[in-house]
Amino acid sequence: MDINVTSDDLALLTKWDTPTICNALEEIIPKRRGYGFTTTHLFSLDPALPPICGFARTATIRAAAPSPETSEQMVAKRAAYYEYVAAAPAPTIVVIQDIDPQPGVGAFWGEVQTNIHKGLGVLGAVTNGSFRDVPDSARGFNLIGGKVGPSHAFVHLVDIDCQVTVFGLTAKTNDIIHADQHGAVLIPPAAVKQIPAVVDLISRREKVILEAAKLADFTIAKLKTAMGQMKDIH
Repeated sequence: MDINVTSDDLALLTKWDTPTICNALEEIIPKRRGYGFTTTHLFSLDPALPPICGFARTATIRAAAPSPETSEQMVAKRAAYYEYVAAAPAPTIVVIQDIDPQPGVGAFWGEVQTNIHKGLGVLGAVTNGSFRDVPDSARGFNLIGGKVGPSHAFVHLVDIDCQVTVFGLTAKTNDIIHADQHGAVLIPPAAVKQIPAVVDLISRREKVILEAAKLADFTIAKLKTAMGQMKDIH
């Protein structure tokens, strides 16, 4: 992780939605155009919430069958997980991969976990697993998941502080994640401070096309003119 990336840098990136961040990354790191983001529709706990950006905390879970660990081992692992989640740097976003053959049989996320994580300073979470307790989950916690389900089944932590992959997004501890109702994307530390200027450039270019397209007398000729003008914006 780049130690020069601050919480203020990440907060600035929440001015823009995740598709806009992806647009900027396409300009900054062209080779990243085809990967580094979620590629499957995710269900949002609250689509009205603004984007979030934070340092990843990762874990894997299973829920289809009971854990092979003892109750004492499971309690100790859960405590270690919470300590890991609460550790600096902040703010954080939890990325949890359900590694069952059929992810989402049981929900890790619900009323209790969203409130605990929010209390520990977590902004939200990304998972290929399920979540439940939609009306009772913590307000303002930006959670996106693979499905909504009714039960937690045998859900339990398998590993913490590990590399995970959630619908195409691969992340490890302290990776920088930007997420909203559209999905999530990993931001390389070196790109963080470049994004605002690139977003501004893209916005100015798009404005030329959008203003032309909204004219009552919009034509192909006007579109071609606007496209030419867009190329001259640097």
